Amino acid sequence: MNQWRSWWGLAGGFGLSCMALAMTLPTDGPPEWTDEPPRLSRWIEEGYEAQLRNEPLFAADRYCAAARFGSVEAQYRLGRLYLDRVDAQGHLEARALLALAAQRGHERAAAVVAQTGFADALPDCLLTGRAPVFDVSRPLEPPVEPAVPEEVVERYILALPLHKQRHARLIRHLAPRFEVDYRLALAIARAESNFDPHAVSPQNAQGLMQLIPDTAARFGVRNAFDPEQNVRGGLAYLRWLLERFHGDVALASAAYNAGEGAVDRHGGVPPYQETRQYVQRILHFYRSPVHARPRPM
Repeated sequence: MNQWRSWWGLAGGFGLSCMALAMTLPTDGPPEWTDEPPRLSRWIEEGYEAQLRNEPLFAADRYCAAARFGSVEAQYRLGRLYLDRVDAQGHLEARALLALAAQRGHERAAAVVAQTGFADALPDCLLTGRAPVFDVSRPLEPPVEPAVPEEVVERYILALPLHKQRHARLIRHLAPRFEVDYRLALAIARAESNFDPHAVSPQNAQGLMQLIPDTAARFGVRNAFDPEQNVRGGLAYLRWLLERFHGDVALASAAYNAGEGAVDRHGGVPPYQETRQYVQRILHFYRSPVHARPRPM
């Protein structure tokens, strides 16, 4: 037990202020062969197998048993496991374990400590031998507002003049082929041209989806005033933007209006009044902040 008290004192010298654990760490593979006593190696292997089965409490028990008997690899793996805990105490204990392993020459532990910082809160299981107990549940993510119901959109289409209905139904027909929710595509076309295939903006954006000449050429549109060519080009561009911005409707629509470069420069929706009003129009129609990607046809 004196060994653990000395390690506690060593870790105490490393205390730093708490750092957010917003990082991407590589996944650890199965434990490699070491010259540790067979019993410790077996406990580490059992811990790894428990992690694969999504049994973090049993994994922590196995790792802690090996760490208590001096396994540096077990200290490291228990620390990595504790980084995933949902409580702040778990993060402190993780950083203390990783600091111990790093001080004893564990290279991967040192690399993680460089990102997490140090702490001095060794877990109770190392000091007492009691099985680790901690909350393994994750806080529920807030529900995502669903997109506008299809029956509402159908009523909207039926209320349009016949010539606009024809263009709206063309968009509804083509959108799934580009894995774009037709409801979002309709919101874009409504905000861009109000379904006028002859529309031209002061910036020379043209047609139903208001493609500027560079964008039209980029997506293979030869005649921007041909409704089907224009819609196909607009859908291809919208699909590209949704991929680039991970389905974020506000960012994708802001980029459609102001360009993806403007979104990148401002780190979000640009502070242009026109763009912000445009994004609000899209969100008010579509309702969901996240694109509901249809299945590919």
